[in-house]
Amino acid sequence: MVKINTNPKKESIILGLDPGTQVMGYGLIEVKNTQIRLIQYGVIHLKKYSSHELKLKKIFDRITSLIDDYLPDEVALEAPFYGKNVQSMLKLGRAQGVAMAAALNRDIPIFEYSPKKIKQSVTGNGNASKEQVASMLQQLLKFDHTEKLLDATDALGVALCHHYQDGVVTSSPKSWKAFINENPGRAK
Repeated sequence: MVKINTNPKKESIILGLDPGTQVMGYGLIEVKNTQIRLIQYGVIHLKKYSSHELKLKKIFDRITSLIDDYLPDEVALEAPFYGKNVQSMLKLGRAQGVAMAAALNRDIPIFEYSPKKIKQSVTGNGNASKEQVASMLQQLLKFDHTEKLLDATDALGVALCHHYQDGVVTSSPKSWKAFINENPGRAK
């Protein structure tokens, strides 16, 4: 099912998030008609915190602070990809959930995109590298890129991907069979 927004906003601020338990990227863009402007981007360093619970609290606090400072209209997140390490996947899901809770706490709509969809939207290639995404974003948003902020540019990619959807939101698959049919490369 696809819903098309027949009354798209002419002006909005989008907060893009690249969830992580060691480093979490964020990026904010402003969209006015056809103009896109970079507002802010960066990373939340979480390696220094010893417990997973403390990392989750820091994520919640920092995302809430970004929301309060920049007042985004929408939050877009990169969906976790399905890896082999179940514990890592659980921790990543918790980090994403805490970021979502921060947005929900401020009544901000949340949207989620697969890594492949984000890369496709930004570069035209769903298999692009982080460096290729960063390079394209640097050209589109006109900023100096640094290799140390690839998680931040990934988050900007999420925000830009959301903007490019232009009000089109796809629903989640209704069953595992539907998921496998929609994502043949992800089920092995």
